[in-house]
Amino acid sequence: MSDEDPYLWLEDVSGEAALDWVRERNAETVEALTGAPGFKVLEQEMREVLDDDGRIPYVVRRGRHLYNFWQDADHVRGLWRRTTLEEYRTDRPAWEVVLDLDALAGAEEEKWAWAGSTVLAPGHRHALVMLSRDGADACVVREFDLETLEFVEDGFTVEEAKTRIGWIDHDRIWIGTDFGPGSMSASGYPLQVRRWRRGTPLEDAELVYEGRPTDLSASGWHDDTPGFERDFVHRQIDFWNKELLLLPEDPAGPPVKIDVPDDAGASVHRQWLTVTPKTPWLGHPAGSLLAFDFDAFRAGEREAEVLFTPDERTALAGYSWTRNHVILSTRADVSSRMELLTPEPGGWRRAPLPGVPPLSTVSVTCTDPDVSDEYFHHVSGFLQPSTLYRGTAGGDGESVKQGPALFDTAGLAVSQYFATSADGTRVPYFVVGPEDRPGPGPTLLYGYGGFEISMVPQYSALTGRAWLARGGTYVVAGIRGGHEYGPDWHRAALGANRVRAYEDFAAVARDLTARGITTPAQLGIEGGSNGGLLMGAMLTRNPELFGAVVAHVPLLDMLRFHKLLAGASWIAEYGDPDSPADRPHLERISPYHQVRADGPAYPPLLLLTSTRDDRVHPGHARKMAARLRESGHPVLFHEHLGGGHAGATDHRQTAFNEALVHTFLWERLTPSK
Repeated sequence: MSDEDPYLWLEDVSGEAALDWVRERNAETVEALTGAPGFKVLEQEMREVLDDDGRIPYVVRRGRHLYNFWQDADHVRGLWRRTTLEEYRTDRPAWEVVLDLDALAGAEEEKWAWAGSTVLAPGHRHALVMLSRDGADACVVREFDLETLEFVEDGFTVEEAKTRIGWIDHDRIWIGTDFGPGSMSASGYPLQVRRWRRGTPLEDAELVYEGRPTDLSASGWHDDTPGFERDFVHRQIDFWNKELLLLPEDPAGPPVKIDVPDDAGASVHRQWLTVTPKTPWLGHPAGSLLAFDFDAFRAGEREAEVLFTPDERTALAGYSWTRNHVILSTRADVSSRMELLTPEPGGWRRAPLPGVPPLSTVSVTCTDPDVSDEYFHHVSGFLQPSTLYRGTAGGDGESVKQGPALFDTAGLAVSQYFATSADGTRVPYFVVGPEDRPGPGPTLLYGYGGFEISMVPQYSALTGRAWLARGGTYVVAGIRGGHEYGPDWHRAALGANRVRAYEDFAAVARDLTARGITTPAQLGIEGGSNGGLLMGAMLTRNPELFGAVVAHVPLLDMLRFHKLLAGASWIAEYGDPDSPADRPHLERISPYHQVRADGPAYPPLLLLTSTRDDRVHPGHARKMAARLRESGHPVLFHEHLGGGHAGATDHRQTAFNEALVHTFLWERLTPSK
């Protein structure tokens, strides 16, 4: 492909010519797939799963209330609602509606989507509510009164931007937003940290800190823990390097950097500083979890309490503080383990948290670390609907909610295998399918391979209904670039080594065929975002291994990704296309630049994106579809005009997308069925 790009015009997100092209492609895809036998039935099944009122309503505690955001058939845009613990324990809790987004959207004639909230402690009366237009990352912010259940007239209000915001107290907030030229990074995130006082113009907010023009972002936050009140600035240098700075009590004093490596994670809870180094530090390996007395550390003490040390099979998955304990989550060969850690005068006491079955995933969903030792966590697996537990650290736990079984698992089994990649690396993957497999069959392989995101066992009723229930086999690959085995697993596929992720994925595909689980003609693959890049790479690198490919909101043009929306923030992951050292490997892994009209035939491809995706530019998918069409390769394309990076903002859109995907895959992988 020449350096001249004939499809740059498709990067004009809302340009008339580009949208006309999108509508033409959408019409082709709708005609090709929605008329298929069973499409409407499948779409309705997906909607039933999404709207099922037996789903677990996950909650976060804010004072005496448990808050939840809920969407269903009657509440398309959703309800922000709350209840008490006593009610929540019942089968049918009584919910108080706090904010009805459907009503708000109708009144304001705006396609509002929920983007989250932050509530002021300890009174929990005032909230900053984030509202997104049709699913975009950028949002507006409005102050909301949780007693009157109304927006606060003349309260804190911020216009649409990729804002960073948080409470200091009733009359002050930390704010980073678009203050004009120089205030936002090349990726579109705030570089300024300002202290904004109630009743004053936003533009007059006091500038406290400003990141460098080359930084990714900067934000301020207030620790309101009683007895440990303090303020911090978080400087994000790039995607993988950062600084944590403590603001002095004297406003005239300079911020003080917490002296940990820039690539380490660091957080502060009460008197403790916890650090997760990504490279060896102080004699501890990458992937450890270390604890220090915060004041002693600032005074120069570097003797760590070691809370976790990884090995070649076990990695840190995360940790959560309650008021007096740490809940430690680890993964051994991608299956979860949990422990409760308690600081004592002689060290840290450890105790396992029981109830985690093999080949499953457990994660903490909520704690209230400034107030109590309460925690909520859920457990799920590929064939095991989620169970939500509540407990008190050091005390008994209880099952408070059980997700419904929304597809028939009779005759299905989960297995874990390991493929050998091109360089000899052992790559884990899970297989979900018939326990007594009669022979090779239609198989869907999912992968991601980037940004330290792990592919773990989890219950998906959508996949269960649309794929497993029809006799298909579902596979999830834990390739390099993720965090399945800790920081080194991620670093192994950074930059010029990105091909390791692609070699891993291809190795899993070959292993599936070698085991007789499937054949290339019956093997479909799926991924989104960075996983969409993986799909494009597989299409152009190893087309002979697959029978069909689906890519959601994908990156595909790796020579221009840094110039499109948030793309500059990913240079630390992939490399810099403007650097002579990085450009050659980026061109080699850029699917858009590797499309060839001659050579082997490509399997059919379905591309899905969103006009309102302001993270990964829809131009990636648009241009790839145009290039493939020009080269004579089979491709279908569909772009929702809304939906953001998730590709959908409501259950109707999600159900339609799922029906498109599974109709496309089933027809192409089972042509005789």
